[in-house]
Amino acid sequence: MEKRTDVLIIGGGPAGIVCASTAKNYYPDKKITVLRSVQNSVVPCGIPYMFYSLKKPEDNKMGYEGLESAGIEVLVDEAVSINRKEKYVETKSGTKYYYEKLVLATGSLPIIPKITGIEKKNIFSIYKNLDYLKDVVEKVKESKNVLILGGGFIGVEIADEISKLEGINVYLVEMLPHLLAQSFDKEFSVLVEEKLRSKGVNVLTNAKVIEFIGDEKVRRVKLEDGREIDVDVVLLGIGARPNSELAKNTGLEVISTGAIWVDEYMRTSDPDIFAIGDCALKRDFYTRRNTAVMLASTATAEARIAGANLYKIKLIRENKGTIAVYSTYVDGLVLASAGLTESNAVREGFEIVTGTFEGIDKHPGTLPGVNKTKVKLIFSKHSGVLLGGQIAGGMSFAELINLIGVAIQQRMTASELETLQMATHPYLTCAPTVYHVVMAAQEAISKI
Repeated sequence: MEKRTDVLIIGGGPAGIVCASTAKNYYPDKKITVLRSVQNSVVPCGIPYMFYSLKKPEDNKMGYEGLESAGIEVLVDEAVSINRKEKYVETKSGTKYYYEKLVLATGSLPIIPKITGIEKKNIFSIYKNLDYLKDVVEKVKESKNVLILGGGFIGVEIADEISKLEGINVYLVEMLPHLLAQSFDKEFSVLVEEKLRSKGVNVLTNAKVIEFIGDEKVRRVKLEDGREIDVDVVLLGIGARPNSELAKNTGLEVISTGAIWVDEYMRTSDPDIFAIGDCALKRDFYTRRNTAVMLASTATAEARIAGANLYKIKLIRENKGTIAVYSTYVDGLVLASAGLTESNAVREGFEIVTGTFEGIDKHPGTLPGVNKTKVKLIFSKHSGVLLGGQIAGGMSFAELINLIGVAIQQRMTASELETLQMATHPYLTCAPTVYHVVMAAQEAISKI
């Protein structure tokens, strides 16, 4: 069977969805088709909350009604090859989809560590497939001992969620000295470690799993220091790699990390093929080096750039690089980070100063629901330009990281942040007299 479309998007995740809607907005007369390989996919950021917070796993199902109502064709089929010369994609069903412009939004795949016994049953990677994840959730709820391997965002959030289920011992194993170590400095990582331990999670840092022991199913986990832990279920959350085999097999340029090479407008080495999201190359905002950041927020920004410029560069919306803006929520504690941490800035050779301020998120402090808060900003010592920021606080504090992200993109200085004009309200923000970003900037200025 042969079908024709103008814009073919392979991948139905956040990047694919946003690219399709953006392209329809800029090129309303073009026929746009989205191919997704999974019948029932999920909202990636909602995966941890399928274990407890959501009433049922199906509540995290990805919806495509908005695309279809906009006249975008959404089909379930798996692309297996690309013929760049004749400009068609062949799928598992044997269908050939001819295109004018092709967008690869194939995402990422979980990293499977090379650990003895990894093939045993009840050891699960985190795939973005609802039917698969429903089985994982069921197995977890039937267990007494669950071990999560990897102390990044997904590991921390899943550990928090499972700890809310009665009768389950939760172990979180991270080989680095601290949780979330790639995104936060030590003083912020400690906050989430303390929070998880207060909830009964067994947080094991500086720990390495070397063997999964059992018959057909995993029964115990052996650590490098000789300790063994009884387990019923193991969840692997140690990261992901770009899903770029389709691109590689068709001769598109793929870099050593496995990511598809793209230019500032998300164009691959073939001018009629774009790549966006986890499968595409990311460049660091500061150094322009390749970076392995994989975030839905980054993917959707890239999707808007590609969707707007598929046929013509209508807007100068080049990819300025990846700032890496993260946020997470653990039992009332909000942690978020944007740009460089202090440790990463020093490692990259920047001469820096930092400013830190601790306070509360309402004023006066006698109001109900007050939370302790902390802001840390990192600046270039000589130029005063903002390089990064981290926050910790309650729910009302969460959006502050996006203000910091904008300030980084606009290369704002400590002096500009010191004179920031802001809206405040007793229930919504800290006091204008001690607004955290301003106070942290002031402390940094005193060191410049």
